[in-house]
Amino acid sequence: MAVCPHEWLLYCRPGFEKDLSAELSDKVADMGQVGYPIAAPGSGHVRFVLDPVTPANDVHRRLPLEALVFARQSLVAFPPLEDLPRDDRLTAIIELVVASGWSFESVWQETPDTNEEKALAGLMKALSKPLESTLKKRGALRRKAGGRRLHLFWTAGDRVQLAISFPGNRAEHLGGIWRLKFPREAPSRSTLKLEEAWHVFVPRDAWPARLNDAMQAADLGAAPGGWTYQLVRQGMYVYAIDNGPMDATLMATGQVEHLREDAFVWEPPMRLDWLVCDIVDKPMRVIDMVERWLIQKWCREAIFNLKLPMKKRWEEVARCLARLEDSLHRAGVRARIRARHLYHDREEVTVHVYLQD
Repeated sequence: MAVCPHEWLLYCRPGFEKDLSAELSDKVADMGQVGYPIAAPGSGHVRFVLDPVTPANDVHRRLPLEALVFARQSLVAFPPLEDLPRDDRLTAIIELVVASGWSFESVWQETPDTNEEKALAGLMKALSKPLESTLKKRGALRRKAGGRRLHLFWTAGDRVQLAISFPGNRAEHLGGIWRLKFPREAPSRSTLKLEEAWHVFVPRDAWPARLNDAMQAADLGAAPGGWTYQLVRQGMYVYAIDNGPMDATLMATGQVEHLREDAFVWEPPMRLDWLVCDIVDKPMRVIDMVERWLIQKWCREAIFNLKLPMKKRWEEVARCLARLEDSLHRAGVRARIRARHLYHDREEVTVHVYLQD
């Protein structure tokens, strides 16, 4: 009989382990399940240990990655294998895989997003071929296995955690990280936040319909134009609302109308396709502003950032999202709301709202 994993392994930005732990604890409790987080500050990951009678796959399926704010990756896992001998790291790994009964189509070796763990790259490279060869011989690594993937999460040369992921409920990049190239002509590095947000929140096959040159958008707090740049690159006409100066190259495109007005009170002349906002202000004040746009249906989709407090970041995010959801519900506005602490975010989370009528 195969052994059953009872841990949930999630990656996050180093320094946000406490926030992810709080989020997981609240959401697992809301599901009526029992468990507790294990997380070291700065480690870039959280182990969530579930009740032994609860298979980790059940919680993983009921609380998918897209429903989590601070997680970059979500995996079903066994406890870490520790004190692996230097001369034979593979035996314990292979034995656990065989005992699990798992089969999978690919193997990823990963480390936390920290400088210390990046030194393990040489070890992972050396183990790659013999590991995959042995897994194939044992029948675990094979062509048709439902798209499942084995993850080896190394936190030290003698410490690795085995986990599995499932298509449709995982990040498809190593470490759960979108590594985007900064466009040299963009006015600021903040441009990558909006680009990543589109990758995370808008399915790639929907881009032609939801991001195109027939659309109009508003960028609140636009200067110098990092987010406006992304809208212009998609061919949109943009109302850039900010008292500060805009990038001259962007203005030369003829696709931007710069209005030196207060973004918190400005109203669009018509219904727009997109509202984007990267204003540095109190999270609830931003919610107040975006809520007005959505209830009035001044846009069809919105992406905006909530700047986080130093403490109780999850609690503040949860409070803001609950307020927005409740307000839209009471106003009869149907919308899908998602939030994620993106790789290119720092002390903020990015929220996406898609109006469904």
